[in-house]
Amino acid sequence: MTVTTQATSLDNLLREIRACTLCSPALPHAPRPVLAASAQARVLIIGQAPGARVHASGVPWSDASGARLRAWLDVDDTTFYDTSKFAVVPIGFCFPGRGASGDLPPRPECAARWHEELLAHMSSVRLTLLVGQYAQRFGLGKAFGPTLTDTLVRWREFGPQVVPLPHPSPRNIAWFKRNPWFEASVLPTLRERVAAALATPNA
Repeated sequence: MTVTTQATSLDNLLREIRACTLCSPALPHAPRPVLAASAQARVLIIGQAPGARVHASGVPWSDASGARLRAWLDVDDTTFYDTSKFAVVPIGFCFPGRGASGDLPPRPECAARWHEELLAHMSSVRLTLLVGQYAQRFGLGKAFGPTLTDTLVRWREFGPQVVPLPHPSPRNIAWFKRNPWFEASVLPTLRERVAAALATPNA
């Protein structure tokens, strides 16, 4: 498949995804799938699902969690939203609504229906970031530990091309304070890997 044909095929797929209504009966609002991808993206971010602010804006990670994530990665907004550099493919593409203790879990239909086909277009990815437990269960399978913290402590075990991360939500401030090793040990290596992935030329 030529580069032009591949790009056209991915563009068509993205249009299909953004028009998807598969979860409509289970959502408290009209579907609004939010993602960003290109065949040139070097860093793939698999998160959980858009929150209410991202649902309103239609822009991935355009909230306080996104600001913290970009600080972790040491990239500015322009770099983060350049789809030739970063792809954002959450487990659930639509805001799932709110529950008693925060946002509901991502709907499972999106990953089952779209991920395999979508990720097959993204052969330039050099680094995958799994943000939050739902992304880690998806990306790590049986390697996901009994708890998210157990999985994160073992972050080096997953090789140089995958990094599990806690969700950067303000709701997790207490976790960050209880686990200073994350900022001290993980973030410097994360930033190095992101910079290296962005600097790697396409084959």
